[in-house]
Amino acid sequence: MFLLNLSLAEFLAILGALSGLVLALYLFDRSRRRQVVPTLRFWVTSQRLVPVTHRRKIQQPLSLILQLIGIALLLLAVAQLRWGTPDRTSRDHVLILDTSAWMGASIGGSTLMDIARSTARSWLRAVPPSDRIMVVRADSLIAPATAFETNRDILLDAIRESRPSSAALNLDRAIAFALRVQKMNARRIGEIVLVASGRVTSEEAETLRTVPKNVRFLRVPDEVENCGLRKIGLRRPAADSDVWEIFISVRNYGLKPQTLPVALQFGNAPAGSRTIKVDPGTEQSVTFEYRTRAAGWLEARLLTKDAFPQDDRAVLELPAQKVLRVTVYSESPELLRPVLAATPRVEAAFLSPSQYQPKPNADILVIDGFRPSSPPQIASLWIEPPPGAAPIPVRATELNTEIKRWRTDHMLGAGLRAAGVQLESAQVYSPAKGDIAVAETDAGPVILARPVDLKTIVMGFHPMRSELRYELTTPLLFANILHWMSPEIFRRWELNAGSVGTVTVPLPNDTDASSVSVVSDGMRPVPFTIEAGMLRFFTGTPSNVRVLTGDREVVYSLTLPEVAEARWDPPKEVLTGIPSSYPAPPASGDLWRWLAVAGASVLLLEWFLFGRGGLVAASSRDAVRAVRLPWIGPRRRNALRRAS
Repeated sequence: MFLLNLSLAEFLAILGALSGLVLALYLFDRSRRRQVVPTLRFWVTSQRLVPVTHRRKIQQPLSLILQLIGIALLLLAVAQLRWGTPDRTSRDHVLILDTSAWMGASIGGSTLMDIARSTARSWLRAVPPSDRIMVVRADSLIAPATAFETNRDILLDAIRESRPSSAALNLDRAIAFALRVQKMNARRIGEIVLVASGRVTSEEAETLRTVPKNVRFLRVPDEVENCGLRKIGLRRPAADSDVWEIFISVRNYGLKPQTLPVALQFGNAPAGSRTIKVDPGTEQSVTFEYRTRAAGWLEARLLTKDAFPQDDRAVLELPAQKVLRVTVYSESPELLRPVLAATPRVEAAFLSPSQYQPKPNADILVIDGFRPSSPPQIASLWIEPPPGAAPIPVRATELNTEIKRWRTDHMLGAGLRAAGVQLESAQVYSPAKGDIAVAETDAGPVILARPVDLKTIVMGFHPMRSELRYELTTPLLFANILHWMSPEIFRRWELNAGSVGTVTVPLPNDTDASSVSVVSDGMRPVPFTIEAGMLRFFTGTPSNVRVLTGDREVVYSLTLPEVAEARWDPPKEVLTGIPSSYPAPPASGDLWRWLAVAGASVLLLEWFLFGRGGLVAASSRDAVRAVRLPWIGPRRRNALRRAS
């Protein structure tokens, strides 16, 4: 016999404390006795204090013994006294259930997840009932589904509720987690049972050469043929901003070569198709070009039926190609037409100054050499305004001067190198706090930008009437001005479709790390790292992630399931298969129910014999008699008479 919940020392300590308390109640009971007298003649006498003395001996030893026996029996029930030999063989196991995306593949009318759940239940039936088990769901993240449990219903529920995710299996991380849990929480370390197909990344297949000795691998058969989309990339070339270049990569995960038709749809209309041949275990790429300025949904699809259709289709949202509308009010439109036409995505409308409107249907307004009737209400570019008409105070007008400096560290002056350009006449402006001097002479700025709510740029000379018209700097200057005034029009887009997990994004060499941001759906920030010009972030669930770097935006539609390309073969020393049986624990019987009933019965017997009534005595020097009370038994009534 042995105690399950308490040690022998703990049991004796608690029993001794309770026994001492009960004994003290019998020996040191101080109480007032109620005296009942026949008439009021003894009322004065009854007001005298009745001396109370400590009991010198236990008057009812049988009552004390019965109470101690009842307490001991109840305490044995709490300590869970068992009949038999203590269990020294029960162990704590960790069941790792593969819930990667690949477990959604079908074989023989069932998914790999169905087979894995059935295998896990079969192993669970072979484990002794006294062994504790923890169920862990593993993909790229490790998620415990239960604690160490002996309740088989809880374990079966956790197995039944396991579903395939969108990420690949990280087996190394799952084994490391199971080892750590067993070291910290297990009473006796059992097995780490892997119920998985064994499909991992090629890097992980190389590193998992050795595994712990207590690992048991239950392979889920996955000999199926599957080809799937690995990634899709879209970008607009610099030469033609109306065209999308589309790159699609397809991988063959099976054992046979496949010939696959790849089709594109835009807005539910066919946009192109190709047929490619993919050898087993390799990737093949195909490219398309599609011309559109409109926004819409682009769908890429493999026109095939295989065991894993989840990676046969991907959808991306294409943004619209916006156009920058510029309204030019000029008496000499032929001077400005070439520089504005040289900038892609610009639609320029040329009007005479008499047609001036402060808020035309445009994004930017150009005022060339005249005084407008009212201030512009949109972003504006002023070219050599008349004296007193400039929106920024003029400090002086210089003759025969030259440009000495460009603000090359700012977007407005990026790439401008033409120093020493001669100007016949130029207005020099007085900058305010926050203004940006784009070009300067020795006397001060001659091109000044004011970044207020309505962006304004003032040129103190006409670039097409100076030596600057012969320089490549001029079209670049106008391109920088338009870009600064409306940066969203010139944003460079790159779209990618891929799978969840870790994403690596190469950054340009001149990228400022402080200007980089990564956000997901709803503009929620995503943690990322930048190292050696590479940006990395991780997402474990399907989502759209935007990487913003200045005027460049890279969108990742991470909706494809992540399928690992390699297969892990365990070392020969790893246990495999479901064992016929595990060592059975020694037999033992639970006695707490009987002990609880016995303890309660003994305490009830004690109350029946000694606790249903009490001795009520009335004694005085003049008269003492027993008071008949209906709840006093005959035995105690006789004792009362003898005491009187």
